[in-house]
Amino acid sequence: MRTGTMNLPLHGGKAPYWLFNRMKKLSREIIMLIVSEYGSSEMLYRISDPLWFQAFGCVLGFDWHSSGVTTTVCGAVKESVKGLEKDLGFFVAGGKGATSRKTPQEIENAADKMGLDFSNLVYNSKITAKVDSSALQDGYQLYHHCFFFTKDGKQWSVVQQGMNKGTKTARRYHWLSKNISDFVCEPHSAICCNNKSTVLNLVARESSSARDVIARLSCEGPKLVLKDLKKIKDFQEEKRYSLPERHYIKLTDIDFRRLEKIFTSTYEIKPKNFENLL
Repeated sequence: MRTGTMNLPLHGGKAPYWLFNRMKKLSREIIMLIVSEYGSSEMLYRISDPLWFQAFGCVLGFDWHSSGVTTTVCGAVKESVKGLEKDLGFFVAGGKGATSRKTPQEIENAADKMGLDFSNLVYNSKITAKVDSSALQDGYQLYHHCFFFTKDGKQWSVVQQGMNKGTKTARRYHWLSKNISDFVCEPHSAICCNNKSTVLNLVARESSSARDVIARLSCEGPKLVLKDLKKIKDFQEEKRYSLPERHYIKLTDIDFRRLEKIFTSTYEIKPKNFENLL
């Protein structure tokens, strides 16, 4: 379920140390109170609510209208719970830029601490990022991924954000495990952005047939698929269509030699469905 939208202008820069340090201390006290009163799963539920998350950032003292509230609040929460994960009942992995790519290793480190198998959480982290970067083509490039999960590994939430330099806006994606029955069909608890442009949403319920066709095409011989694409490309060039302003990719943009390598590697795997393909 989508639970709200809000403006997120894209701002650069870095939170000053004196502010971040205070945000970290204050967030620790708020988190300890929420966990004490309602349990660790309640904290994950609130993190997945975009309106609560935005208000939380305001209470911590960060700019109320900035895209930086996403990265800074997540960073402050991650730092504030370090060493207290077992007591609070949840872990935080990932972050901004290069830190986001360390998420799988950080989840595995938590698994070692708890003596449990969190391989399913590593998958969940990766597939949520794949959905919002590849299956949801909205013009926003992901640069932040934060994964929250309970110490038993049964519940988790995700806060990730993409940027569109052209419109100078950011889009924040919220996930909550208890709301998800299918990773590739209406999985979001919310998507927040002030720019509601036309997008290719392959995780919409209406895109079910498209997902099936795409998955089947990935199991076709690469040469057959490329042959058909070349026919369409030649036809478009012959007719010289003038297309409107767009976010999607035309065949004239594609390097067919590179595409053949991608098709070949995918064909060798033969994915069973769209989620497996992602």
